Amino acid sequence: MKRKLALIMALALTVGTVLTGCGKASDGAAQTSADSAQTSDESDVAYIQGKGTLIVGITDFAPMDYKDDSGEWIGFDADMARIVAKKLGVEAQFVEIDWDNKIMELDSKNIDVVWNGMTLTSETTSAMECTRPYCNNAQVIVVPDTADAESADLVYAVEAGSAGEAAANDKGFQTNVVASQADALMEVAAGTSGAAIIDLLMAGAMIGEGTSYPNMKHTDELTTEEYGVGCRKGSDLAAYINTVFSESYADGSMKETATTYGVQEALVEQPKAE
Repeated sequence: MKRKLALIMALALTVGTVLTGCGKASDGAAQTSADSAQTSDESDVAYIQGKGTLIVGITDFAPMDYKDDSGEWIGFDADMARIVAKKLGVEAQFVEIDWDNKIMELDSKNIDVVWNGMTLTSETTSAMECTRPYCNNAQVIVVPDTADAESADLVYAVEAGSAGEAAANDKGFQTNVVASQADALMEVAAGTSGAAIIDLLMAGAMIGEGTSYPNMKHTDELTTEEYGVGCRKGSDLAAYINTVFSESYADGSMKETATTYGVQEALVEQPKAE
């Protein structure tokens, strides 16, 4: 009986030791996981490299981000985003977002970057970590060939949350708020809005002879502005993109990409990489 009791006690000690060892290993794994998560929180670059994708928030906006005949996202911004993704060693993925919710999408990590001809405003620069400007732009009024601009009777189609909407509000224009700048042009083409306010670079690509809307023209420039890329507040990704901008501007690849989409004259000169 004593021998049987001794065996039972020895077995209990063995099981306890094993369970204690498992507990330590589990605690260690949990700590490693926590350390990894903390590193990812501190460095967006490390977080993106760890998951293997750079998720780019965009809208349908030629010549910056739009689909070709095969359904692939192309454009100056799309191509530059792929260059950055390649440098990071990850794949670029493009996600269409509601432009009015771009900051929320970024902060919730549904996307990693807002890269879609984003105007640098006090709102974007205070809510995001933004890159240096890389393109000049303006907000312009687009009307049918036969129409006048800035008529008090016009309804102006504008993208929700855009610089075009802000310009219209500043002017006291009556607006028709739509989901994208592409939709704003469609409103004018359909006659449901008398005019649209869109980016000058988009107007250059989308209206006039030889384009999708040959019977439209742009008139007044309401604002002048600059484009930047938006990252999460405090993110080290903005500085990383700045370095890629500097390198690609110096080696000519940035201008070559811009020339492909007809925006080379809008490029902002980039300083030399440090």
